[in-house]
Amino acid sequence: MPASQPTRPQTLADFLGIEYPLMQGGMAQVATGQFAAAVCEAGALGIIAAGGKDADAVRAEIRLLRTLTDKPFGVNVMLMAQDIDELATMLAQEHVNVITTGAGNPAAYIDLWKGAGSKVIPVIPSVALARRVEKYGADAVIAEGTESGGHVGEATTMVLACQVADAVSVPVIAAGGIASGRQLCAALALGAIGAQMGTALLVSEECPIHDNYKQALIKASDTATTVTGRSVGAPVRIIKNKMAREYLKLEQEAADREQFERLTLGSLRRAVHEGDADYGSLMAGQAAGQLVRVEPLADIFARIMAEYRQTLERLPRL
Repeated sequence: MPASQPTRPQTLADFLGIEYPLMQGGMAQVATGQFAAAVCEAGALGIIAAGGKDADAVRAEIRLLRTLTDKPFGVNVMLMAQDIDELATMLAQEHVNVITTGAGNPAAYIDLWKGAGSKVIPVIPSVALARRVEKYGADAVIAEGTESGGHVGEATTMVLACQVADAVSVPVIAAGGIASGRQLCAALALGAIGAQMGTALLVSEECPIHDNYKQALIKASDTATTVTGRSVGAPVRIIKNKMAREYLKLEQEAADREQFERLTLGSLRRAVHEGDADYGSLMAGQAAGQLVRVEPLADIFARIMAEYRQTLERLPRL
């Protein structure tokens, strides 16, 4: 790294003022204020998902969180939201500690948010976008590989995080396929300062998804997920079920967009709130195959950090 570039903080914990170098992904319809607060209290950075909510609804979630914890927290914003200007203004008014963004370039809002004291950390799927958002003032980037659940890019975490860490001087946070201490250790070896996790936290006791969803995750194998939507430019990684198989069949038949929309309309809500394991969108990353039980967030983080420390001790002997 050239001497003129700023030195990265040692860990994500230092950077954000939290206990562990871990942050929770902004999962739509899952990452509520109550869940994010529980993540914060357990030692990581909790994130409220703004996806599918208007500014007033997100403000209410922020204020609920603040009644439950005094620890730093974040909000995830999808830049394609129709009311993005209103959401952006509200987040500045609320002086949110961290704002993560997806589905676009947050350049138009970075100065506003940073002026309100927020750290701006875009989720990026490529080196090119990482460089672009750094140029516009992003405080860090989340390099999210295709192993992650939900909307995905093409590059894997192993190659993306490494190349992004070489390409930018701001801190890099790795995401996608991270559910253990060994994987956290690998993320730091690639040049990241910490990790964002989503799938592993879905099976926490505090997570508000339906138990059917949690049981599908626990039963998942290493090959349990698939990516739908590539043919329409909207790739999403989900657990294979009846809906996923029908969607993939429609893609092979070059169906029109209306047929896809009829199949998937409301599917995330059906999974999260109704527990429809057949036709709900069970968004999950490839790390689902590692999940074995439902347990408290505090136990998940403690186990990950214990394995992380054990891995660090073992590596010199190898």
